[in-house]
Amino acid sequence: MSLPKTFVDGFHDRESVLKMQYRSFGKTDMQVSKLAIGGGTLSSLFGPVDEAAGIETIRTALKKGINYIDTAPYYGEGKSEEIIGKALKGVPREAFYIATKIGRYTTNFDTMFDYSAKRTRESVEKSLKLLGVDYIDVIQIHDVEFVPTLDTILNEALPTLEQLKKEGKVRNIGVSAYPMGILKECIQKAGPGRFNTVLCYGRYNLLDESLRDYIKFFKDQGLAVICASVHGIGLLSRGMKGILPTHPAPQEIKDIARKAADICEEADVELGKLAMFYAAQYEEPSLFLVGMQRLPLLEMNLKAVTEGLTPNEAEVLATLKKTVFTKQMNWENIEIAAYRKHFGFKF
Repeated sequence: MSLPKTFVDGFHDRESVLKMQYRSFGKTDMQVSKLAIGGGTLSSLFGPVDEAAGIETIRTALKKGINYIDTAPYYGEGKSEEIIGKALKGVPREAFYIATKIGRYTTNFDTMFDYSAKRTRESVEKSLKLLGVDYIDVIQIHDVEFVPTLDTILNEALPTLEQLKKEGKVRNIGVSAYPMGILKECIQKAGPGRFNTVLCYGRYNLLDESLRDYIKFFKDQGLAVICASVHGIGLLSRGMKGILPTHPAPQEIKDIARKAADICEEADVELGKLAMFYAAQYEEPSLFLVGMQRLPLLEMNLKAVTEGLTPNEAEVLATLKKTVFTKQMNWENIEIAAYRKHFGFKF
C-alpha cells in the first residue's frame, strides 16, 4: 500500500494512514480518504457543542489519515467553520483538503438562502478567514432544491465562484442537494466542466439507496461524488441519540429507525457502526462524509471502514436487512413543502 500525496512525515501516524483507503476525486488532482469529516455536528444544529472535544477529534482524525473536511456557513452560522479553523492551526496545509459551501446561511426561512453574486463572494471571503486558509479546495452551492428557479444559481452564484477560482481562492466547484433530480438538472443546465463535485446526503444508507440511480450520470460527467450522512442525519445511531429535534423524516421512518436501534441495543451492537460499514461497501462514491465531533465516534467509524464488523455485528446487520430495512424510504419534498408554505406557495 502506498502513502497518499497528503502524507506529511512527522505529522501523520504512518501505520494508521496505511490502513486508510484513498480514492481519486473525479477529474481533480485530489486523492481523498474514503472516510471524511462532516462539519454539521460541530454546530448548534445538533445540540450543544464541546469545542475542545471537536478540535481534538479533528486533529486526531487528520493524523490517522482522514484528509478531507466538509463544512458550511449554515452550520451554526459560521461556528463549525470557526472550530475547524482552530483545529487546523499548526496543521501542514498539504495534509488536508477543506470544503465549504455558499447559499444557505441561517435557520430562519426569511434569511436562510441567498445565492446572489454579492453574498457569494462575501461568504467565500468570510469562510477563508474563519478557516484560516488562503484557498478552499472545494466550494459547493448549498441545497439548490430550495431556489424558485436555477437561474440565480447559474447566472450569479456559479459565475462568481468561477471568478474566485481564477483568483486562486477556490480550487474546485460543487453542488449539493437532497433531491437527486435537481442535482442532475442543475448540472445539465450549467453545462460540461463547470462543476467538479456533487454532494448528496442521506441518499445511500440502510434506509435509502437512491444514489445508485444517478451515480452513472454523475460519473459520466467526470464529477467527484460525495456521499454524506450515511447515518440518516442521526436516525441510524445508537438509541437515535444523534437525531435532530427538527428531523424532517416522517414518523414511519423514525419508527423503523427506532426498531433497528432497539434490536442493536439488545444485542449490544452499535447501529451507527453497522450503518457506516454498510455504506462503505459501496465502491462508487469518492468519499463518505460523517459527523464525528467526539473521539469515540471517530474510532467507531474508523473501525467500520478499516477493520469491518465482528461476527456478531455482521449477524445483526443481516437480521436488520431481512426484517427491518426491507424497503426504500426517504423524506424528499418535506422540507421544501414547509419552506414554500412559509412564503404562501408563491413558487
